[in-house]
Amino acid sequence: MRFKKLLMVGLFCLGLFSLPAQAQPLKVLVTTGMIADLVENIGGSAVEVTALMGSGVDPHLYKATQGDVRRLLQADVIFFNGLHLEGKMQDMFDKLQRKQPVFAVSANIPENRLRHFGATAHDPHIWFDVSLWLMAGETVLQKLSAQDPAHQADYQANAQAYFAKLKALDTWVRAQILQIPAQQRVLITAHDAFGYFGDAYGMEVRGLQGISTATEFGLRDIKILKDVIAERKIKAVFVESSVPKKFIESLVAGVQESGHQLVIGGQLYSDAMGLTGTPEGTYIGMVTANVNTIVSALK
Repeated sequence: MRFKKLLMVGLFCLGLFSLPAQAQPLKVLVTTGMIADLVENIGGSAVEVTALMGSGVDPHLYKATQGDVRRLLQADVIFFNGLHLEGKMQDMFDKLQRKQPVFAVSANIPENRLRHFGATAHDPHIWFDVSLWLMAGETVLQKLSAQDPAHQADYQANAQAYFAKLKALDTWVRAQILQIPAQQRVLITAHDAFGYFGDAYGMEVRGLQGISTATEFGLRDIKILKDVIAERKIKAVFVESSVPKKFIESLVAGVQESGHQLVIGGQLYSDAMGLTGTPEGTYIGMVTANVNTIVSALK
């Protein structure tokens, strides 16, 4: 009897050890909240996503901490925007690519769909054209499937459902912008982040600073914008969540001193999304909030 009990216990333990190990989620590290949202929607429960940059953080100026470096080295997959959005981290990604799966979500966007500035540089703010962000999603789908073939079918199903939402969002944005009179379709912000938005949805876009918030601006830049505002009778300009408000506030004060009525039309999310847990803390919610703010102030 004792022998039978020991045998049963032994077989039970053997059965426990022979059970297949629970698959661990793929550890995915990303730079921005927009990319985190994209990977989470496509990866679902098969991924564990960590974003280096939170709400209100400017990726142009972000410097990796020692903790960031440790997280990067421990990640199974790394996604970053590319096109030098994360300018101070580019060298790090170039080195990591030699030994880890490190991918730019912008990598497969055709050259003729990218905005150029200077001789060889590109505008990195691709997420403001929803159709381009869908292309970034296709790159995420491709890379996740290659790194984790066991969940390929799940990734594909998640992606198709999310891509349908992005296509609907793209159509909605176009319809909303048409509510603004053609003469008033001028978007003036702190830095030139909305060029893809303007190209895709028929708005003229001006920024006080250049493509990067690291660029300087001077009195001549302010005068050019003041002339555009007066000539086109622009009603509102916009601050950005990740850029100090003082630059736009000084522009508004200067315009008002010259006798033209101008207000700050609201805050736009440019290089970072809203707080986690809010509608603006998702890509679709961020785009929706931006469009509602722009249309309300300019129509």
